[in-house]
Amino acid sequence: MPLLMLHRLRPSLGSTRPRKRVGRGNSAGGGTTAGRGTKGQHARTGKGRRHGFEGGQMPLLRRQPKIGGFLQPRRVAYEIVNIGGIEVLPAGAYDANALCAHHMVRKGRRVKVLGKGTVTKKFELTVHAASKGAREAIQKAGGTITIVKN
Repeated sequence: MPLLMLHRLRPSLGSTRPRKRVGRGNSAGGGTTAGRGTKGQHARTGKGRRHGFEGGQMPLLRRQPKIGGFLQPRRVAYEIVNIGGIEVLPAGAYDANALCAHHMVRKGRRVKVLGKGTVTKKFELTVHAASKGAREAIQKAGGTITIVKN
């Protein structure tokens, strides 16, 4: 048994056949329509159509909604927490990591507190930003909001 080498590889005997040359006359076995069927767009010469062409129907790419706009390069994104959501926590001091541990925000994000909802407990929050309404509500309940620059 000879060694298997790349230069000795051959297809199995009888497994390959020469390609059929169509369009060379009826006597050659592939004349007349040459395997293209009878009439129609696909039977014509130069039948190639551009990618995505749907026969004149509005193509899928043009039917999609037009999404415009762009992201500002220096945009600061915040994780939003409403004071109504903080109300479910026990009173105490919380920072971004503590809110993350309670599954209120995602890890490694800046946190902004907004004033939707009501708060009755005393919270000491250390966050990156807070709305005016949220500050007033927290202070009215006896708590404080400390803003961290990061």
